[in-house]
Amino acid sequence: MTKSEKIARMFAPLKHLLNYLPRRAVMSSLCAGLLMLAALGPAAAHEVRPAVGDVTVSGDTVRLDLRLTLEALISGIDLNGLDDTNNSPLSGYYDQLRARSPEALEEAFRAAWPRIRAGIRIEVAGQGATPEIGGLRIPEVGDTDLPRDSVLTLTAPLPPGDAPVTIGWAPAFGPLVLRQMGEGDALYTGYLTGGQMSDPLPRQGVAQLGALQEFGRYIVLGFEHIVPKGLDHILFVLGLFFFSLKLRPLLLQVTAFTLAHTVTLALATLQIVSVPPEIVEPLIAASIVFVAVENIIGTGMSLRRLAVVFIFGLLHGLGFASVLGEIGLNPARLLSSLIGFNIGVELGQLAVIGVAFFAVEFWFGDRSWYRARIAVPASCVIAAIGLYWFAERTFL
Repeated sequence: MTKSEKIARMFAPLKHLLNYLPRRAVMSSLCAGLLMLAALGPAAAHEVRPAVGDVTVSGDTVRLDLRLTLEALISGIDLNGLDDTNNSPLSGYYDQLRARSPEALEEAFRAAWPRIRAGIRIEVAGQGATPEIGGLRIPEVGDTDLPRDSVLTLTAPLPPGDAPVTIGWAPAFGPLVLRQMGEGDALYTGYLTGGQMSDPLPRQGVAQLGALQEFGRYIVLGFEHIVPKGLDHILFVLGLFFFSLKLRPLLLQVTAFTLAHTVTLALATLQIVSVPPEIVEPLIAASIVFVAVENIIGTGMSLRRLAVVFIFGLLHGLGFASVLGEIGLNPARLLSSLIGFNIGVELGQLAVIGVAFFAVEFWFGDRSWYRARIAVPASCVIAAIGLYWFAERTFL
């Protein structure tokens, strides 16, 4: 039995459920076809994660310790706006690099270093400083379906004087979390995308970012984690949206979801609660399947539905916390950073609901066939994708 056949067999229970629904035959065929398309999809996701750089600036030298997926830089994949390396035409070469030994991967990196170095920008008063390799640590080959984090150390001499340093890299290298090392709690953290440069980093002390400016950055970060990067969270919110045409059920569900993920986001970020991603990610996929199937069955609003949405919201909050875990929070502004990120998440969810309303419900919500031809087929698609993700994150 092929892998596609095995996956298709896993979708059989949902297909049988759809066959018993009192819908037109054409809708059942549509749902079955969508399930098969999902089952024949790519075998493994390769989510793009930001590189994390710890920068130390002294009087005459800058040192940058980067934790990153080295294979992405070597392969030349354009990570700008990309959320999954499988969507790149260079994904085959990228996967081959994952299977190379540390020695072979380092050899490939040094061969590609002139091209990579050209994309790394270290500037002082408008003048560029040339980075050199100060060290490279590459782990042994593990599970090639998972990213391998290497640590690359770069150093660059600085010209005389006290002019601050700005750091960034080419948009194709993807997002970069830059943290200035130093003493005290008010340490600088920048989330750089699209080729952005950091704020000026002084040679004495650390960069000071205004509280309001930093608060705004975390709002943007939270929003971006939903739109466009949080496809699993988007599908869950759409599952809530297609449950009912009435406003009250939607508000009750969104409120329960918001309260729940706010709680676990705070607890996980404060390291009071810790659950491995290997557990959280499959359960998030399962939550998508559950709400979509309930939409299809049409059980109506109940306390059980709200309780389940609340429980799933706790899981999604743990997923949100993983993003903050990668980026880090300013200890001096921990509460405001958490609030800002959560506001961004809520704005992202409202944006998804707003787009869905004006794209679908505004035009067709009053039609007698809305549920049969729009809400149920859309829920079929959501359930299919969620079930595939669950299988992928658990078994593949």
